[in-house]
Amino acid sequence: MERRKVDVVVMSDLHLGTYGCHAKEIVQYLRSIQPQVLVLNGDIIDGWQFSKRYFPVAHMQVIKEIMSLLSKGSRVIYITGNHDEMLRRYSDIQIGNFQLTDKMVMEINGKMTWIFHGDVFDATTKGSAKLLAKLGGHGYDLLILINSFINWCLRAIGKEKMSFSKKVKNSVKKAVAWIGDFEQTAAELAIEKKYDYVICGHIHQPQKRVIETKNGSVTYLNSGDWIENLTSLEYNNSEWTIYQYDEKQFAATPAEEIRKKLPQLNVVTDEVLMFNALKGGKRMPLATLLKKVAGA
Repeated sequence: MERRKVDVVVMSDLHLGTYGCHAKEIVQYLRSIQPQVLVLNGDIIDGWQFSKRYFPVAHMQVIKEIMSLLSKGSRVIYITGNHDEMLRRYSDIQIGNFQLTDKMVMEINGKMTWIFHGDVFDATTKGSAKLLAKLGGHGYDLLILINSFINWCLRAIGKEKMSFSKKVKNSVKKAVAWIGDFEQTAAELAIEKKYDYVICGHIHQPQKRVIETKNGSVTYLNSGDWIENLTSLEYNNSEWTIYQYDEKQFAATPAEEIRKKLPQLNVVTDEVLMFNALKGGKRMPLATLLKKVAGA
């Protein structure tokens, strides 16, 4: 598949390291685009639920594809979220085309765009409530895992997939109201700062709408997530659009998995020479040096 050239792509809430992450779909999407700027807007690696026992090859491949885009000339900006907050201690570092930060403002074609994850508005991610949020994250991951199994069964009998978490959110008035409050708060702050666009993640709710207040208006955008919605934001031809992953578009190009085993090292130990400081700089084979050290 030929890569689509895109000016800016914003992705958030990949949650690598969890059962609900659609890593293979992310890989397929990343292989289909060539953005000038790729913004990873928080919760890329799920540090809250990270475990050495579960980080599949497909999840590692997502990181590999991001590195591949870097090598192809794309600028990658990683904005930290609450689930990858452990990276915040390293904020504002830049290595080549890669930048790590907590928030940023971009000027695109004369329009000021404010981008941040959005957990700053969520009191459940702070203080003592954070423990409950982490427990809720594990419950959410379990729900997604059960949902994946049920969807597999539905597809096997020719039925459409369904999302339990979406149904729960849509049926609980408080959840709907909280999402509305989140969007309104982000928009009001952006209007106060005189920005044209404000882009968030965090709430797993893709959105693009103009929000007006007595002080002005702003276009609010949310990149959604890659757990339930499989969406991102794309800026091309002077317009922001919500990209929705469609597996039918990638039916002919399945994701190729990277090797699980590392290649065998092709180094002959006896041919590696080291200087032995104890022998006045005399060179000797590494194996001989190790034997001498072991016998000392």
